[in-house]
Amino acid sequence: MYSKTGTMKFTNGCWEDDGARRSAEKIKEKVEDADAVVVGAGAGLSASAGFTYSGKRFQENFPDFIKKYGFKDMYSAGFYPYKTLEEYWAYWSRYVFINRYQNTPKPVYNDLYSLVKDRDYFVLTTNVDHCFQKAGFDKQRLFYTQGDYGLWQCSRPCHHKTYDNETMIRRMLAEQKDMRIPSELIPRCPICGAPMSMNLRADHTFVEDSGWHSAAERYQDFIRRHEGRKVLYLELGVGGNTPGIIKYPFWQMTAENPKAVYVCVNQGEAVCPQEIEKQAVCINGDIGEVLQQKLSPQQGW
Repeated sequence: MYSKTGTMKFTNGCWEDDGARRSAEKIKEKVEDADAVVVGAGAGLSASAGFTYSGKRFQENFPDFIKKYGFKDMYSAGFYPYKTLEEYWAYWSRYVFINRYQNTPKPVYNDLYSLVKDRDYFVLTTNVDHCFQKAGFDKQRLFYTQGDYGLWQCSRPCHHKTYDNETMIRRMLAEQKDMRIPSELIPRCPICGAPMSMNLRADHTFVEDSGWHSAAERYQDFIRRHEGRKVLYLELGVGGNTPGIIKYPFWQMTAENPKAVYVCVNQGEAVCPQEIEKQAVCINGDIGEVLQQKLSPQQGW
């Protein structure tokens, strides 16, 4: 139903460009009027919270890797074919630590939680940085579709189970030297002995463990229970890399339910198809700036 050529930026009724305060009022109104809120979150939400993958943050944490390889950002550097697992895990332990076990510089996730915590909500996200739970969101109302930086899996994989990695990540970070971790810290599968890998959806080896399937079932149940009701689909920072996970389904469910509302907040990418223009509010702006308006006493949030 929806394709790239069938979308556009609207100026009549859909496109909001009159500042963060007015945008915040519009979102507040839609949240309060909804029977349920489905939050769809992409990388833009974490970027707004300060989890950027290039620039100063990258340069401060990876100066030695930048000097040796000329990397421009930490995301692409994660795909580099390092010659040894010792160097690979030296890089990835830093990467995981700052993007999973450190807090975001800005309180964007906390502001979002304050907005929806008293509503009947569910979160669908492609983010893998655990920011929702750290901000107080109920784990039973979250579905991380693409994995979790805090989990390892067998790289083959020989079985469908994941493993918490915080203790070992912190050891790798503390004990690495000259861009290498000690060989004895290389994580290996307890079943077959193969090297472990990150539980991230990069190819066909991604493990969907029992927790993943339980979360998927809870999400589908939430959608079924609210079918035909006043549902707000709140899309935040979702780009064009994997539109079939959040963006296209949100458009489809809005089009099929005349009581539904679609709200999109995204810097430079706030669009919707013509079919749902009258049910949509698209805000071209920084998510954090919009949500921050709830702290203003004039807003009454």
